Amino acid sequence: MKAIGIILAGGNNKLMKDLSKKRAIAAMPVAGSYRAIDFALSNMSNSRINKVAVITQYNARSLNEHLSSSKWWDFGRKQGGLFVFTPTITADSSYWYRGTADSLYQNLNYLKTSHEPYVVIASGDGIYKMDYNKVLEYHIEKKADITMVVKKMTDRSEINRFGLVTMTEEGRITDIDEKPLETNLSTVSTGIYVIRRRLLIELIEKAASEDRHDFVRDILIRYKNIKKIYGYKLESYWSNISSVRSYYKTNMDFLKKDVRDYFFKQYPDIYSKVEDLPPAKYNCGAQVSNSLVSSGCIVNGTIENSILFKKIYIGNNSVVKNCIILNNAYIGDNSYLENCIVESGSTIKANTNYKGEGEPLILDENSPIYY
Repeated sequence: MKAIGIILAGGNNKLMKDLSKKRAIAAMPVAGSYRAIDFALSNMSNSRINKVAVITQYNARSLNEHLSSSKWWDFGRKQGGLFVFTPTITADSSYWYRGTADSLYQNLNYLKTSHEPYVVIASGDGIYKMDYNKVLEYHIEKKADITMVVKKMTDRSEINRFGLVTMTEEGRITDIDEKPLETNLSTVSTGIYVIRRRLLIELIEKAASEDRHDFVRDILIRYKNIKKIYGYKLESYWSNISSVRSYYKTNMDFLKKDVRDYFFKQYPDIYSKVEDLPPAKYNCGAQVSNSLVSSGCIVNGTIENSILFKKIYIGNNSVVKNCIILNNAYIGDNSYLENCIVESGSTIKANTNYKGEGEPLILDENSPIYY
């Protein structure tokens, strides 16, 4: 493909609460065996984008470890490859990334030394499958300066987390309302863009010269009446996991057969870093229904409508309902968990009882004990 890729994976969001204390949002576990960033990386690889940069910043250690080898997404090659850019103190800059546009500006050499005519920019917290070639074809057909991938949302409960767009029948975007308090609009930006590389360099340098740092506010919104910005409508599954509610809902979507089949049984595939772990073990008395149980788990109790990530221990007579249990957690005997998210590495003591009301309850080592 005649494009390079950039994945923006450096941000943090207070809507994730304690879940983002340990890791970047792009490193959040999804669907039992994946990280959120695996979806954008797989889409890049499947679209034959051979050169991809991941820009990281906040709590980047877990994400950087996950990206330590590019072979899992087939970027280990002589031409192109996978690049990870973190903030670096230089003679010209001693700042952390001050925004999405600034993160691009501080890594402008990546754009200037590339030769591909186009750039595909994606966020690291989107769960979806997409052939970016189709977006590029649409971009060229419309003779657009910038193309945004947009999605019509039926669930409006968190609509104000997104940038909302107004479009003409031809697809031209006429207005962008970034994270409004109130709106009647329902078409959101997914954080995926296609733009000509030379134009992106020009816009980023212009923004930096004016001390502007945000890609949406200082480029997209500022130039919406000057540059031709078009919207490419995404009709298939898409979700953004940057809040506790959306993270929980997205994982629970994978308990639906049609969603699982779409991501895991229909070409192209989603790839991730693979660990050598034994298959899950179900001991005598274990009962599991409508759940995803990953490798390395040992189950003694009852699991209903839940997702267990890798290396989870479920104690005798314990009940786990409508829960997400992250890697390396230990659930003691005779415990009852419902509508909870258990943080990785946590120990839930025996004979305890937790139930989330409304929004999922986040549990870790410091959670109060209830009997």
